Amino acid sequence: MSVPKPFFRWRPHPWHGIDIGDNPPRIVNAYIEITPFDRVKYEVDKYTGYMHVDRPQRTSSQPPALYGFIPQTYCGERTGNLNPVSGKGDGDPLDICVISERPISRGEVILRARVVGGLQGTDHGESDDKIVAVLKNDNIYGEIEDISELPQILIERLKHYFLTYKMLPGGENNFTIESVYGYEHAAKVIEAAIEDYNEVYGGR
Repeated sequence: MSVPKPFFRWRPHPWHGIDIGDNPPRIVNAYIEITPFDRVKYEVDKYTGYMHVDRPQRTSSQPPALYGFIPQTYCGERTGNLNPVSGKGDGDPLDICVISERPISRGEVILRARVVGGLQGTDHGESDDKIVAVLKNDNIYGEIEDISELPQILIERLKHYFLTYKMLPGGENNFTIESVYGYEHAAKVIEAAIEDYNEVYGGR
């Protein structure tokens, strides 16, 4: 599979045209699609690279942290093999949640994020991990090394959001969280997603 053409040379594609970061898997770039203030699910259009409205949120769920993806990653076979119940990725860039002390209300921004862990998620039988990170130079959270150092309430809110944000009244929840993991496993997930991207899109 090749990178979509035309490659929109006048504006870097957020997924393919932005570098993964200074020192992956610890320090990565995060392209933010949704903020905690959004009641609409925004998502980058994979072909054009521009933001589009995926859907208005039907329920009262709001993301408790900044939410987006890590550029030049892809959830394919290697990423899926790290999930004990799925065995395959969802075919999207790797999702990331970034925690910061100061409210950031604007999407379509690039953050330098320090990876600390993640949620091992499964959506309709496909691996759908949510990497958890902190803003690199954050005055409160910036030096945290592992998810175990974060306040437990933040992890509970992240879990609750992802377990409920797609649910409809009377409907079935197709998203599950198998585990919460620390940096060591998060690094393996990111490295696998980089390898999957390089195989599908030909590397950086």
